[in-house]
Amino acid sequence: MTPASLSSSPSHPGHRPRRPWTLSAKLSLIGAVVLLLALAVIALTLSLTWRLEGGAAAVNEAGRMRMQTWRLAQALGGGDSGEISGQLEQFEHSLRLLRSGDPARPLFLPQDTGSLAAFAAVQADWQRLRADWAARPAPSQQQLAAQAEAFVLRIDVFVSAIELQLARLTTWLNALQFAMVGLALAAALALLYAGYLLIFNPLGRLQAGLARVRQGDLDARVQIHSGDEFGALSEGFNQMAETLQQLYQSLEAKVEEKTLGLEAQNARLAALYKAAAWVSEADSLDELAQGFARQLRAAAQADATAVRWSDEGNRRYLMLASDGLPPELLDEEQCLPTGDCFCGQAQGQARTRIIPIRPWSEQPAAGQQGQQEQLGQLGQLEEAELLGHCERAGFRTVISVPLRLQERIVGELNLFYRQPRTLGDEDRSLLETLASHLAGAIESLRVAALQRESALAEERGMLARELHDSIAQGLSFLKIQVALLRQALQRAEATQIAATVAELDAGVQESLADVRALLLHFRTRTNAEDIGPALQTCLRKFEHQTGLSTHLSIEGQGLPLAPDVQVQVLHVLQEALSNVRKHAGARAVWLEVQQAPRWRFELRDDGCGIADDAPEPDETHVGLRIMKERAERIGAEVELSSVAGAGTCVVLTLAARPPAGKPTEQQAGAQA
Repeated sequence: MTPASLSSSPSHPGHRPRRPWTLSAKLSLIGAVVLLLALAVIALTLSLTWRLEGGAAAVNEAGRMRMQTWRLAQALGGGDSGEISGQLEQFEHSLRLLRSGDPARPLFLPQDTGSLAAFAAVQADWQRLRADWAARPAPSQQQLAAQAEAFVLRIDVFVSAIELQLARLTTWLNALQFAMVGLALAAALALLYAGYLLIFNPLGRLQAGLARVRQGDLDARVQIHSGDEFGALSEGFNQMAETLQQLYQSLEAKVEEKTLGLEAQNARLAALYKAAAWVSEADSLDELAQGFARQLRAAAQADATAVRWSDEGNRRYLMLASDGLPPELLDEEQCLPTGDCFCGQAQGQARTRIIPIRPWSEQPAAGQQGQQEQLGQLGQLEEAELLGHCERAGFRTVISVPLRLQERIVGELNLFYRQPRTLGDEDRSLLETLASHLAGAIESLRVAALQRESALAEERGMLARELHDSIAQGLSFLKIQVALLRQALQRAEATQIAATVAELDAGVQESLADVRALLLHFRTRTNAEDIGPALQTCLRKFEHQTGLSTHLSIEGQGLPLAPDVQVQVLHVLQEALSNVRKHAGARAVWLEVQQAPRWRFELRDDGCGIADDAPEPDETHVGLRIMKERAERIGAEVELSSVAGAGTCVVLTLAARPPAGKPTEQQAGAQA
């Protein structure tokens, strides 16, 4: 069994599976081997170089010994004892250097057998030669020369032995240098091959796989040849390709699902938009309910729909409109008391509900029990009566959605289906939003009707006040004059009859003038922000009716008056002009308008004014009371001043405009 098969075999108890080598571990191992080999070769090269340097220094020292031998022989021939001692000491020093070496230079003998034997022979010959040269009498000149020549030959043999060893070391050094060159080449080739096997080849496989995936081949897979980082990358690539393939296979289904979801959402938004547009355009409750029932049926894809209205006490539900309901079901459910059926929910329990409708025989046991509990809670109708209407019409599901306005129930929406139906969160939200829009529209119609009723009542009250304050009083005066005329006719008093007829004629003329004034009063309107044209029109009509001259003066620049304020101002001024026409006996009228800092209207005449002994104006003075009532509506004040024989002055002063962002009391009341 091979080691590979052993590593792939099932692990035995107590045997831990061997972890695969990572890419960094492999590269580190290769680098460490190459580094160790390079360091070993460098160490050997340094060692050989060191030994060659030491041997070369030894050869130099041996050459010096030859020179010292000849010098010593010459010194012995001359008999100079001091020089002889110095030469002997130098020679001994050279022998000691060769014997022990000098690492600082460096200098040492090669440790081969030949060099050591030659050095030993040199030492032995020196000992004999020194003994001969130290004897007395000293040898002759010829003997000294012969002995010195023989000893120099021994030194030459020693030098030759060292040089031979140095030649061997040089050969080894050259071999190591060639080995270093070969090692560098081998390491480069090994690194390139390792890079190809460990990096470039796996990377090429990954690139090829990516190229296939980029071309749309999601079946592309990369073979895994190792457990290193590239193996992990290959495994991740295969998983990615498999995931992409699965996603691509399910992409069409997901796109179709999303498309259907978007279509459903667009349909809900379109239904909501149509409903919102319809409720804003409907003019009556019947039109609103009927159109909403049709749109609700289309939006919810129901077989029939019904819109019910509930009274304020939530005691009953009336059928406002329906779409698709059978006539018999409409007749039976025109008015539904609250709580008599699953439809028509009580206010405290109202919520969106799905009501399944199945014959009693098809109900499972649990369903029968639950339905019995619901029937027991209602406690008013039998089971057959409760579910008979919708079951006989063929419906299987009813969805009930309350129309809630804040905390009050104003009605209910019912959707009828001939098949079992469920309700998702989005559909439930759509139905409740539509119900909220409809409830708001119903309330808006109710509020609009109340506003129209209130406006009509206010307009009728104003007409009544105007008629009472003008024409009614004139007619009462004419009635009195008719009674006086009848009495004068009975007594045949011609003078009284003529006076009474004159009074009747004056009364009729005055009543006609009051009618014209009322028509002028009701037809005068403001159509622009500037009240000036309306004031000019009012004064021209007064001048045309009375023949009195009028003068208008407007000063300052101010913010324009609101349309409702302009109407009240005109009414007050028209009432003051009416009083001038009736009582002042004036020749001219002046109207001065000041716009800043607040609006101020001053109407003066040159009539008779009010006598000093005249009583103070009270509630019996209807014209002044009407002017004050109109001024109070717009937060203004009316002041009356008069001088007997010098005319009367009526001043209407409006309230100062509030700071920006702060509403007036009238505006705040209107907003509330």
